[in-house]
Amino acid sequence: MFNRGEGLNCRFNTVNMKFCSLVLSTILYSITVYSQPTGPQPFRLSGETSGIPGISKVYLSYVQLGDRKLDSSLVKNGYYSFSGVVEEPVLANLRAVYLPDSSGKIPASNYKRDLAPVFLQPASIKVTNTDSFSNVSVKGSVAHDAYKQLKQELQPLQNRMDALNSQYAALSASRDTAAMKKLEPVFSAIDDDMKSVYAEFVKANPKSPIALYAINQVAGWDVVPGKVEPLLKLLPAQARDLPSAKLLKEKLAVAQKTGIGRPAIDFSQKDTAGNLVSLSSFRGKYVLIDFWASWCGPCRAENPNVVKAFNQYQSKGFYVLGVSLDQPGGRERWIKAINDDQLTWAHVSDLQFWKNAVAVQYGIQAIPQNFLVDPQGLIIGKNLRGDALQNKLAELFSGK
Repeated sequence: MFNRGEGLNCRFNTVNMKFCSLVLSTILYSITVYSQPTGPQPFRLSGETSGIPGISKVYLSYVQLGDRKLDSSLVKNGYYSFSGVVEEPVLANLRAVYLPDSSGKIPASNYKRDLAPVFLQPASIKVTNTDSFSNVSVKGSVAHDAYKQLKQELQPLQNRMDALNSQYAALSASRDTAAMKKLEPVFSAIDDDMKSVYAEFVKANPKSPIALYAINQVAGWDVVPGKVEPLLKLLPAQARDLPSAKLLKEKLAVAQKTGIGRPAIDFSQKDTAGNLVSLSSFRGKYVLIDFWASWCGPCRAENPNVVKAFNQYQSKGFYVLGVSLDQPGGRERWIKAINDDQLTWAHVSDLQFWKNAVAVQYGIQAIPQNFLVDPQGLIIGKNLRGDALQNKLAELFSGK
């Protein structure tokens, strides 16, 4: 699964399945109530790496209202610093870059060693990296104090996720797709339980400076209004008026419009030949609106399953309409992927990456994603992949 906030980095997220038994402790942290100044406010971050030799530069990156911010600072005598403006607490990453080794090569990055998360807020923040760059002490950020406590509660689940990621990577290297597939529900189960921890945190600490962050973790890439709206209503009025809260409300509005049973939003976009193709032109068929891209590995891995479904059910009234999130200048790669994967249905794109107009309409935050639309134009399924798609189509076309 490729996620918008992660650029082209892969993350695992699959069908839903719960653990049979997992007791989640109620979070009863004593967290200071945080009063957020209104409007953009300055922050200053000062860092010290004197105990770690060889660091030449530190990068600071974070996402603010969908825009990725990136800054760098040279390390001088073990010190580095950043300054900027934020409108609310935001989770950032510090990343260390090292001097060349004896062979003249810069050591490759290791996220467990070289990446340190820090919650920024309008304040003067002191960061001390000890032992390794990722072992970080933060002072001056109330938001980071709350984040540290929350991460402690999540740690057992995070350890399981890390172990599972390692297992999945090994299976991927050996191309054991059958074993990889068996792990997908386990990924989903851990992800669901992490979201439960975040939700309990918000219920216990609605005035926390990171409550909005926690709600966004519950929302994820596929927003479920019934789970997110009640949490948002718990926040103080000031927090509900913050920029990220307004953005989340917009996502909720889109999710409500694209829920099961709602009319599919009509759209028109140009196909590979430059002709406009409309969703409404397929009225009377079952249509799978398939959001994908040539650069998306998980999308390409799912394509054979969609091809199989299309070939099996096309004559019975099933069709696929591909919407590509390929990038500007990526037309040739888009068309090549269509031909290479033998995707013999209609394809449209405006080649605007995550800003694809149809993707924005449907609130797409990660791919692959899809919507199954019935002959009357109503959404009857979402994110049907693998066996889930085959089972749904078998149910719809049984006896036909």
